[in-house]
Amino acid sequence: MLQTLFSGSVAAVALCLGLVFSFLQFSSIVSVSPMVIFLARWLILGIFVGFGIRRGSLTVWILISMIAGAEIGYDWPAIGVHGRLFSMIFLRLIKTIIAPLIFSTLVVGIAGHSDLKQVGRMGFKALVYFEVVTTLALFLGLAAINFSRAGVGVTLPPAASHEELKVVKQDMQEIILHVFPENLAKSVFEGQILQIVVFSVIFGMALAMLSEARRRPMLDFCRSLSEVMFKFTTLVMFAAPLGVGGAIAFTVGHMGLGILINLFKLLATLYAALAAFLLFVLLPIALFARIPIMLFAKKIAEAVSIAFATTSSEAALPRAMEGMEELGVPRHIVAFVMPTGYSFNLDGTSLYLSLASVFVAQVAGINMSLQEQIVMVFTLMLTSKGVAGVPRASLVVLLGTAASFNLPTEPIFIILGIDELMDMARTSVNVIGNCLATAVIARWEGEFPEHPAKAPAPNVFLE
Repeated sequence: MLQTLFSGSVAAVALCLGLVFSFLQFSSIVSVSPMVIFLARWLILGIFVGFGIRRGSLTVWILISMIAGAEIGYDWPAIGVHGRLFSMIFLRLIKTIIAPLIFSTLVVGIAGHSDLKQVGRMGFKALVYFEVVTTLALFLGLAAINFSRAGVGVTLPPAASHEELKVVKQDMQEIILHVFPENLAKSVFEGQILQIVVFSVIFGMALAMLSEARRRPMLDFCRSLSEVMFKFTTLVMFAAPLGVGGAIAFTVGHMGLGILINLFKLLATLYAALAAFLLFVLLPIALFARIPIMLFAKKIAEAVSIAFATTSSEAALPRAMEGMEELGVPRHIVAFVMPTGYSFNLDGTSLYLSLASVFVAQVAGINMSLQEQIVMVFTLMLTSKGVAGVPRASLVVLLGTAASFNLPTEPIFIILGIDELMDMARTSVNVIGNCLATAVIARWEGEFPEHPAKAPAPNVFLE
């Protein structure tokens, strides 16, 4: 215990020193040799590595890899941009897990209990919860950007710097059709999580309607497949620090840190709004549902750190599902609520979209009335649900919203420059929101344990 406390204290001191050296480098208060600062930063990183060797947990190594990736991307950007290869390998491995994991766990959860009324009841509760929370996120983003007015006074970049993005405008019929799969293989290939969920729910219901003799072989297969995919996840997690470090190295290497200065106000507005959402929306919900906050935070730490570094909710899904089971949430609830939330409960993305839409108007010098902003928020409630699985989905929705409300698209390309940095925060909040939703629905169903086990999560590096 004393050794752990000492190691943690050393790491905290090293972090403070790192911040001090970074401040000295970017300010002119004290003149310090760049080589001294360079060596100091890497010495501090070495201290963190020592701390990681002593602690040995996956979460610690992921955080260390984020710091190392940032250092490599900053000091050697030409090398850092190649870190994308490692992050893409990790993401590809993770994406192979999603479809079989969702299918097997959902089918076992539904057919294994044969309680179809509970599935319908749980689905209704989940949708009500999702809509209430995402609406709060939308209005909080609206309030934040109107308060900070981050878009006022921003200069548009030259047209040559615009990156080509395809605007996807969907009507209500297309949004509804998007929920239902036309070909399971196509849904798996495109990563359409909601379509996989719909197929798995119907398949599980059909399996539950069979006799015990006919149901048992398929149920045993799905149960075995579910266990295999969780073990598969454990193996893939060995690559998490390398994938996370590569993602951060690529981001810092190809963007640099200078862009933060020009767009700091917008970034600060988003991060502050997301922090307020966590403190004033999600935290009260967790307290009201009697979710043990510290234990909950511990169980989702790895999933959130993966989401932050890779900007991919899918990458965090398997570990988030495992964390919720470790917290005590029954598997059939985890398997139903969490994948569904990936299409209906994007709290961070919802907040970002309302904030960014008004930012676009502010940059263009368009004064939108409160009524127009509210109409836009309710439009976003629908359109944000219709592009699950689309690359850069948030920007696609934002471009479609701008076109629908006659806003210019040029200001969106300012956001494009720092979209990866914004995506880190909103993706992390998406994962936190979905994990909390799973625990809340379990409590609502009366299946959340009153005294969750406080045993530490297994150490994948030592098993």
